[in-house]
Amino acid sequence: MQLFYTDVFVLPLPVGHRFPMEKYSRLRAALQASGDFSESNFHLPHAATDEELGRAHDPAYIKAVSTGSLSQPAQKAIGFPWSAGMVERSRRSAGATIGACRAALADGVGANLAGGTHHAFRDRGEGFCVFNDAAVAARAMQAEGRAQRVLVVDCDVHQGNGTASILQGDDSIFTFSIHGARNFPFEKEQSDLDIELPDGCSDAAYLLRLNEGLDIAFDLSRPNLVIYLAGADPYQDDRLGRLGLSFEGLAERDRHVLAECKLRNTPVAIAMAGGYARQIDDTVHIHSTTIRLAKALLGG
Repeated sequence: MQLFYTDVFVLPLPVGHRFPMEKYSRLRAALQASGDFSESNFHLPHAATDEELGRAHDPAYIKAVSTGSLSQPAQKAIGFPWSAGMVERSRRSAGATIGACRAALADGVGANLAGGTHHAFRDRGEGFCVFNDAAVAARAMQAEGRAQRVLVVDCDVHQGNGTASILQGDDSIFTFSIHGARNFPFEKEQSDLDIELPDGCSDAAYLLRLNEGLDIAFDLSRPNLVIYLAGADPYQDDRLGRLGLSFEGLAERDRHVLAECKLRNTPVAIAMAGGYARQIDDTVHIHSTTIRLAKALLGG
């Protein structure tokens, strides 16, 4: 199973910044220590090119990000101050999901140990997201002739508003988002399928709605590839989550998504998306469980 990591590209963030960047390096360390993977499983991704990014993003926005000409309001919406490191990491994160998709189509499964930047729109970023790696990677696979139809299964606690907006009207890429109804973004976009959940939603209720959504999404999209955003933030002790899922419930979520991919013989590329638990070890545990389950269930 090929795992693509970007934690060596550090963002110079202000002291007290809320985004838990260290979760990425700790996730890679946890997987290396698990005994399930060798060093040959871990890969530095390429930096997504302007051509790859341009299939999902406006050229003027790509240029503004790349040259540091983003306005202060635009930087504030993203949540990161501009830096050369921000540009490099954002390009590499998109490249990592492209790499994970290529690996999935070759081996059945691949993963980006970051990514899931689903709040990035065609012409702007927001919510810690600069470039939309799922949209970029889906269109890269189509352009390379590797997949005609793609299904994005977004299980982050926040709606994938940027993904929905970029891909709206594109019948070849189906967007399915299951998320908290009262959580960010407060003005939501329209995915091909949205399932909104109440605050405090339990394991059983979540899994019931997820299974309903998976049946609909697979039947309507008939995908050649799934991109799975496996957010850790539906966890009951996530600072930004508002749902009530346990460790066991999140593991079952992963099993359901991955088992459906296996049942339908559909390759799956995984991205980590959000995770803001009060104890960072909890976030790392959730993400590492996702990757280890993928290897156990799908091999590679």
